[in-house]
Amino acid sequence: MNIQNRIVSVDIFRGITIVLMILVNTPGTWSNVYAPFLHAKWHGYTPTDLVFPFFLFIVGCSIVFAYQNKPIDGNTYKKISVRALKLIGLGLFLGAFTIHFPFFKDFDNIRFPGVLQRIGVVFFFASILFLNFNWKVLVGLCVFLLVGYWLLLGYVPVNGMAPTFERAPNNLANYLDVQVFGSHSYKSDYDPEGLLSTLPSIGTALLGIFTGLILRSKRLKKEFLLLGIGVALLLLGYLWDMVFPINKALWSSSFVLVTAGWANIVLALIYYISDVKGIKFGSIFKYAGSNAIVLYFLSSFTAKIMGMIKLSEGTSLHAWLFKSIYVQDSLPMETSSLLYGLTVVSFYVFLGYLLNRKKIYIKV
Repeated sequence: MNIQNRIVSVDIFRGITIVLMILVNTPGTWSNVYAPFLHAKWHGYTPTDLVFPFFLFIVGCSIVFAYQNKPIDGNTYKKISVRALKLIGLGLFLGAFTIHFPFFKDFDNIRFPGVLQRIGVVFFFASILFLNFNWKVLVGLCVFLLVGYWLLLGYVPVNGMAPTFERAPNNLANYLDVQVFGSHSYKSDYDPEGLLSTLPSIGTALLGIFTGLILRSKRLKKEFLLLGIGVALLLLGYLWDMVFPINKALWSSSFVLVTAGWANIVLALIYYISDVKGIKFGSIFKYAGSNAIVLYFLSSFTAKIMGMIKLSEGTSLHAWLFKSIYVQDSLPMETSSLLYGLTVVSFYVFLGYLLNRKKIYIKV
């Protein structure tokens, strides 16, 4: 395969990831969701907990394709900075918007962290690091971030108390989020896209960069190398879990390794099928991946509006649609909830298809 050609597997993987992001965020009702489509309550992980790190991993891969051999100058830094600020701005807008005049929440009720904000911050720092350092230095920086984060959370006392990895006042990540963000956090005692946990999430993107470099190289049998790396990361992650539990809310270092391990394994499989064997599949996911951020933003924004629009007796438009169409006596509520989410996903996949057909690619 000519390495200058676009690597199909990355586009498919990005599309699958954005589809899953939309699916797990838009059930018919949060009261009835199948367990695999929910986040782990604290330690451990579910398939849903893989979705966001997969996207940050793909951000790392994409950085290689976008900036390898790019001139390191003011124009490149400007483009990176503008894109990062756009992502952060869109995330803040989602957190602040309301349908009632003046269309923004009271300042005290606006959540500052968020998914798009984290993507923006991670993209910015991972891109800058990639432009300025070779892969060996990046490996060292990744190790430094992950080990340093473990030492901070595991050994630095908090307010005179012994540190903990549990959801408690003496968890350093939780403590800093409360001190810095206050009422602007997701919860009163922590934020899953918090300040300190952003550091290891940069490590997730760096691991994606290493995979991107492998995919862009002239190396043969890349799929086996990715598979081997994936298995090795899984083993290391599970070993680290013994002393630093796998935890999505904290974005623990073991969580980084395990999720990057799965990402490499899944990508190796897709790469083997699409790029090595040349089997055409997953085009519909490529369409979604071509405008991934736009589709994610639109799905989040629309879901928010549908939850705010109230019909009779205070029922939201979202709840009315779900109960009127999907809730049936013959179906378990979890199935009805999943069908609603699949309908939402189908709409945005079709929208991605239309945008691709019209050659409309909205770069954020």
